[in-house]
Amino acid sequence: MQILEVIESFRKYLKVEKNYSEKTFEAYDYALNQFLDFLGEMEINSLEIEDIELNDIRPFLGWLNDKGYSKTSLKLKISAIKSFFKFAHKKGIIEKNSAALVPTPKLDKKLPSFLLKDEINRVIDSLDANDPIQARNQALIELLYSSGLRISEALNILLSDIDLSRNSVRVLGKGQKERTVPVGSKAIESLKNYIKLRNLLIPDKRVNFLFISKSGAKLSPVDAYRIINKLLKTVTENSQKSPHILRHTFATHLLDNGADIQSVSEMLGHSSLSTTQIYTHVSVERLKKAYKKSHPKA
Repeated sequence: MQILEVIESFRKYLKVEKNYSEKTFEAYDYALNQFLDFLGEMEINSLEIEDIELNDIRPFLGWLNDKGYSKTSLKLKISAIKSFFKFAHKKGIIEKNSAALVPTPKLDKKLPSFLLKDEINRVIDSLDANDPIQARNQALIELLYSSGLRISEALNILLSDIDLSRNSVRVLGKGQKERTVPVGSKAIESLKNYIKLRNLLIPDKRVNFLFISKSGAKLSPVDAYRIINKLLKTVTENSQKSPHILRHTFATHLLDNGADIQSVSEMLGHSSLSTTQIYTHVSVERLKKAYKKSHPKA
């Protein structure tokens, strides 16, 4: 069957069966037209779809790359071609899906944002440790930065999970995996101070969650986000001002100061070292920038 006929059937399939949006449909349609242009430039004699093999399709990625497309665009265009051949195979038009082994470009991972040390210090110093609410906020920020917790992990901590004598906290991470994480001395001081004032916030002594709201209920993720976002706006121009930036900052500062990646990975609760590897890229990029700025021969 001629590839043009199959493309027409594929278009109907996308619109009727898959109900793709107009934008996605147009993107796929454009990618298929480019594939036809590519086949023409490669002087592939037969446009019978069953005659098109893996080695005919594979160079399409390089052809697109030479035209200066971004990795995001390349990924979309290759996905369109792979979907097309998968459709043809599923409908029995071709016996073998020649595009199945065509690699899909991997997108570059965006490096995580982090705060500078003086920004961390300024936000902590801006809080009044004698006020119960501000003491709570100070303890939360200190703990997130000191131990690299996810905000969900921090908000689920019970009073019994904190071991002030051993400077550690027990948390329940992703997949219900429990881990014990060290807590820095400054964070311990803030926690001790907050726990002492916490009774002024809570009328019901049966609420065992460490971080509580003005009404004495467990502090919600939405409230925690608002609190930290508002405080970070006063000290940083970083575009990211969520609680998660404190986790990124924890990992980046540890690696910058010589901590081994295995230990950092365990403290973060990552199931794989490769997930933690992104923070080493942050440190390397910082070194490159410092080198270019300072070295006379850079």
